[in-house]
Amino acid sequence: MAIPLVYNVRSVFQRWSSAIVAVLGVAGTVGVFVAMLALAQGFRATLVASGSPLNAIVRRAGADSEMVSAIALEELRMIEDAAGVARDGRGPLASGEVVVIAAFPLKRTGTEANVQVRGVSPRVLDVRDNVRVSPGRFFQPGLAELIIGKSAIKTYEGFVLGNTVRFGGGTWKVVGVFDAGGSAFDSEIWCDANVLNEVYKRPTNIFQSVTVRLESESALTRFKDALTSDPRLSVVAERETDYYERQSRTLTDLIRILGFLVALVMGVGAVFAALNTMYSAVAERSREIATIRALGFRGRAIVFSFILESLFIAFLGGILGCLAVLPMNGFTTGTINWQTFSHLAFAFRITPALLVEGIVFALIMGLVGGVPPAVRAVRRPVAVALRGL
Repeated sequence: MAIPLVYNVRSVFQRWSSAIVAVLGVAGTVGVFVAMLALAQGFRATLVASGSPLNAIVRRAGADSEMVSAIALEELRMIEDAAGVARDGRGPLASGEVVVIAAFPLKRTGTEANVQVRGVSPRVLDVRDNVRVSPGRFFQPGLAELIIGKSAIKTYEGFVLGNTVRFGGGTWKVVGVFDAGGSAFDSEIWCDANVLNEVYKRPTNIFQSVTVRLESESALTRFKDALTSDPRLSVVAERETDYYERQSRTLTDLIRILGFLVALVMGVGAVFAALNTMYSAVAERSREIATIRALGFRGRAIVFSFILESLFIAFLGGILGCLAVLPMNGFTTGTINWQTFSHLAFAFRITPALLVEGIVFALIMGLVGGVPPAVRAVRRPVAVALRGL
C-alpha cells in the first residue's frame, strides 16, 4: 500500500523554511549548469551556422584549418572545373579566400581584440547566398574597400559606413555592412582577396581555401572523387557544416567540462542542503513515521514516500533555476575562437533539451539527497518511536 502523494506535498509546505533552503540550493546549481551548457551551445550554433550543407570547403591536404593552408591559382581553376560544382551564366560558383588577423579596439573597453579579416572573391555572395549587404554596398574588386559584419560593427571602434580605417599598412574604406544570419561571419571583415594579399605583401594568386557551391548535397562525393583522382591536386574537401562543427569542438568541449565541474561542486552543496532538510523531516516526524508503520504501511512504501518528497523539492528547485536563467537566452557575449585566435561574438542559446537536462540534473540531486534519510526513517524500531506518544 502506497502513502498518498498529498501527504508529502503538505509536509514540504509545513516545513517551508528548511525546504526553501534546499530549493534555492538546487535552483542555483541548475541555473549555473544550464547557463554553461547554453554558452557552449551558443558558440557551437554560431560556428555551425557559418556553413551550408550545399557548400564544400577545400584546403591543402594535411591542413586542419584554412589558417595554415595554401592553394595556388592554377589549383583554384582545377577545383572550379571539378564535377559537382554548381554553375550559372557567369561560370562556377566558387570563392578563393585568404584570412588574416588584425587588431582593433573594442568599444566597451578600448583594449584591442583580434578580428578575422577575410579576403573573398567577387562571387562570394553567390556561394554564400544567406549573406545580405545592407546598408551600403558590396566592395568593388581591386579596390581597398571593406564590408563589415553586423556584430563586428557593433563591437569595434572606427567602423562607420563611409569612414576609412588603417590596418596591415593600408588605408581601407568601409562601404557596407553585411548580415550573415547570426553566424561567425558576422564577426568578420570582408574585402577583395587579391587586395588583401597585396597589402600584406603576400604572394599573389595564392589562396588559403576555396569554398564552392555544390549542385546538390549529394554531389559532395562526386566532387571529392574528382579532386582526389586528379594527380595535380593535393587537397582535401569537406562539407562546410562539418568543417565549422569541428572548429567549434575544442572550445565547446572545454566549456561543457568546466560547466559540469562547477555544477558538480555546487551540486554537492545542494545535496547537503537536501540531506539536511530530509534528515530534519525524519527527526521531526519519527513518531508520525512509527504510527504509519503501525497502521500497516511497509518500510518500502515509507522509503519511496520520502524519496518522492525529496524529488518534489528538487523538482521545484530545478524549475526555479530554469526560469531564472531563461532571460539569458539570446544574450550576446564574445570569446576567442581558439582555431583562429580571433574574437567571436555569439549568443547564449537555451533550448528545450537543455532545460530538460537541467530538470534531470535537479532530480538526480534530489535522489542522492533523499535516499539516506529515507532509509534511516524505516530503521528506527517502531516500539521505541511510539513510547513517546
